[in-house]
Amino acid sequence: MKSKILVLLSLLLVASMLLAACGAADPGAGPEEEVAAGPFEPKSLAAADCESTGIIKSVVATDEHTVTFTLCQSDPAFLSKIAFSPFAIYPEEWIERTTGEETRTSEGLEKPVGTGPYMVSEWKRGDSVNFTAFPDYWGEQPIAKTLVLRWQSEAAARLLELQSGTVDGIDNLGPSDFDVVRADSNLALVEREALNIFYIGMTNTFAPWDNVKVRQAIAYGIDRQRIVDNFYPAGSETASHFTPCAIPNGCVGDAWYEFDAAKGRELLAEAGFPDGFATKIYYRDVVRGYLPQVPNVAQDVQAQLKENLNIDAEIVVMESGAFIEASNTGQLDGLYFLGWGADYPHITNFLDFHFGATNPQFGAALPEIYEKLEEASKIADPKVAEPLYVEANNAIRELVPMVAVAHGGSGTAYRNDVTVPQASPLTNEQFAVSDPGGRDVFVFMQNAEPISLFCADETDGESLRACDQVMEALYGYEVNGTAVVPMLAEVCAPNEDLSVWTCTLRQGVKFHDGTTFDANDVVTTFTMGLDVTSPLHKGNTNVWDYYGYLWGLMNEPPAAE
Repeated sequence: MKSKILVLLSLLLVASMLLAACGAADPGAGPEEEVAAGPFEPKSLAAADCESTGIIKSVVATDEHTVTFTLCQSDPAFLSKIAFSPFAIYPEEWIERTTGEETRTSEGLEKPVGTGPYMVSEWKRGDSVNFTAFPDYWGEQPIAKTLVLRWQSEAAARLLELQSGTVDGIDNLGPSDFDVVRADSNLALVEREALNIFYIGMTNTFAPWDNVKVRQAIAYGIDRQRIVDNFYPAGSETASHFTPCAIPNGCVGDAWYEFDAAKGRELLAEAGFPDGFATKIYYRDVVRGYLPQVPNVAQDVQAQLKENLNIDAEIVVMESGAFIEASNTGQLDGLYFLGWGADYPHITNFLDFHFGATNPQFGAALPEIYEKLEEASKIADPKVAEPLYVEANNAIRELVPMVAVAHGGSGTAYRNDVTVPQASPLTNEQFAVSDPGGRDVFVFMQNAEPISLFCADETDGESLRACDQVMEALYGYEVNGTAVVPMLAEVCAPNEDLSVWTCTLRQGVKFHDGTTFDANDVVTTFTMGLDVTSPLHKGNTNVWDYYGYLWGLMNEPPAAE
């Protein structure tokens, strides 16, 4: 018996020695130490030369916490532009994982991963987008642990929801609702500065809009003051220029045409249309601060065109996403209603986006306009740039790619116990800083459902507002204001001529998926947005409006002749 025990012990000893030799873990040992990450391998994005790109020549991770942007020209608006939400930073791994064959995957379009105070928890199509607080947020925790964005196209219905207490705040009051809110002690009104423009667009690659006299006739033949008086709230004004006057150089140059129906008919006759013609008025039934009563304005313009110019206009209402895509790519053959709210407080945001050399929205680009804009955009001092903006504004007035109608006053309303009620002039409210009267859930109602939540390739305000709760860029904008503030960058410092910007990144920041933010995430994000040859360059529409118009895409194939 003893010999059997000795044999058994010997076998156990041999087995333990073999296990040790094979590297088996000692069950009595403490936890394994985490394997140290390998050395940081910096990424870069670079164009071969400035002929094959727009403004950005390269984006380079010089180390784990530093990114250098080298530009092809001076850009005094760099910080204001880089703060805009389409340029928010995504994690490198997420970008790669959500790149589909033609577009972003459904995960990429519906559940973005950012560094912001909220995470997307659920998008209930047709009802709401729900957000939960991100526990590892680098800044202050959101006051409300849950945020819900809902939507309703009718202003009266939004106000009724607020009055009944089912929502904490609403956007874009109807013109008649301002006084109702002021008179209700349970509610609070917050008026929004009118940094916007409503315009009636024309695409000059379609007849008769290829004739400048026809476009000028439309400018003379619509009584814009009548539209503002009848359909806009107090605080609105008829546009003297495309850009609001609060923006430096926005209103230099000659003011827009005064209403003169006889002059409009005279121009139509000179253009070969003495008896008018038939056309269409396209719009999407989405309320905006720049256009608070869309169907009413459409009917009024339709009536004015017939009465003043003998133009028969059929009204065509389009789905929002289809309308935006068609208008942005110059596919609408009639008049169309569109507008713009400031994304960043600089004239380039209004003029360069709409009238730049690469924007097909109004048809063939007009060098009389865009050449002056390109020259002016490189000048930091507004006074020095002013003569160029005078020429550009006058060219816009003369060539009439659109009719500038109104700068619309707008406002939000909240239950009166909400602290830090917001009506951002950039419509990028940051709900994490608002307290919904001590309630755990903050519910805000906007005008429409987001198109997608991949805002690198979106332009509609409802999508951008949702993304602003989740995503962060290198810089951002102050709450309820337009001043830029550091976010994922501690600072972005320029060289002397503003053509190289070196950004020192904030350390210790986590994405919602638990990965750590570093310089390669910045480079990969801009590679995705800028480089058309990159396999990562997949979005929702794949138009990449803001990357294209504000920076210029990289490695675009030559335009077909």
